Amino acid sequence: MLIGVPKEIKNNEYRVGLVPDSVRELVSQRHDVIVQRGAGSAIGFDDAAYQHVGASIVDTVDEVFNSADMIVKVKEPQPQECRMLRKEQVLFTYLHLAPDPEQASLLQASGCVAIAYETVTSPRGGLPLLSPMSEVAGRMAIQAGATSLEISQGGSGVLLGGVPGVAPAKVVVLGGGVVGTNAVRVAMGMGADVVVIDRSIERLYQLDLQFGSKIKTIYSTVAAVEQYVQAADLVIGAVLVPGGSAPRLVRRDMLCHMRPGSVMVDVSIDQGGCFETSRPTTHENPTYVVDGVVHYCVANMPGGVPRTSTVALNNARLPFVLALANLGYRQALRQDVHLMAGLNVCRGFLTHPMVAAALQKEYTPAEIMIA
Repeated sequence: MLIGVPKEIKNNEYRVGLVPDSVRELVSQRHDVIVQRGAGSAIGFDDAAYQHVGASIVDTVDEVFNSADMIVKVKEPQPQECRMLRKEQVLFTYLHLAPDPEQASLLQASGCVAIAYETVTSPRGGLPLLSPMSEVAGRMAIQAGATSLEISQGGSGVLLGGVPGVAPAKVVVLGGGVVGTNAVRVAMGMGADVVVIDRSIERLYQLDLQFGSKIKTIYSTVAAVEQYVQAADLVIGAVLVPGGSAPRLVRRDMLCHMRPGSVMVDVSIDQGGCFETSRPTTHENPTYVVDGVVHYCVANMPGGVPRTSTVALNNARLPFVLALANLGYRQALRQDVHLMAGLNVCRGFLTHPMVAAALQKEYTPAEIMIA
């Protein structure tokens, strides 16, 4: 198979689809890889490193899309990239289609086979290609929140961990999954007063065993969210519905009861956001203020540490890339129901139930499309 790696074009996105070590694995199994010039240079993977392991360097994105059987990216394709896709060309990347009907329509129109990292599952019910970025995002969320609390950033001037004689900041984490767990770990390590809210008693039990009395675990109800969010200095939105839109847990009317300069970091923004007042921002302009509350809603948060993020994602993704390359998409999906769960769009049809429901479009089972 010929695998193509284009340079990412989303705002401030420096991650790259494949690192040289992954390319070497593919080449060793007799696949061809083409990489757009400069695709990985911003994070220390220059063109020479790719050529050294057997990749070919091409000058333009058109050459990548026109030649490759499979495109491996990081972020969702931008409209101009969607229009370059062709029938039955495999696209393997993050898609986040639920809040993005334009992208979904363009992918359907292309006739491509679009497999989304964020809905690939594992035998234990996890999301193995979302987890590495969720770990990064969860840890970064606390860093971003701590910085945004500084008075120069529009925050209330509260130090997350406090100092002797001064109480620490109150941090509320909505969601106890991978993002939430990593946010809790960092916030706790910085000395904050941490509350995590989740609707799964089992997950709260696991967090209690993991962190003990250093955090508070609260069952999620409308009243609980309202109570703890309004008293918080920093709120981390870390809820996820795989493939679907994030539930809006924080209403706008709650903001007027928060201290001016409090901060909300919405890690769920890729799936539409879990705060009513959320809208996507960029690393260049990460924050805005609504009713005195600072909002940090960067849609590609792990892109802020692109080298760490790229290597972590490659480690998790390589077995799936090899399966698709070695077997072709039909056979690879037939043999692995967990990879098949990643199929979101196939030859014009929406093949993931949560994506179709979020977009209010017809759903066609993936099994039918690969039969």
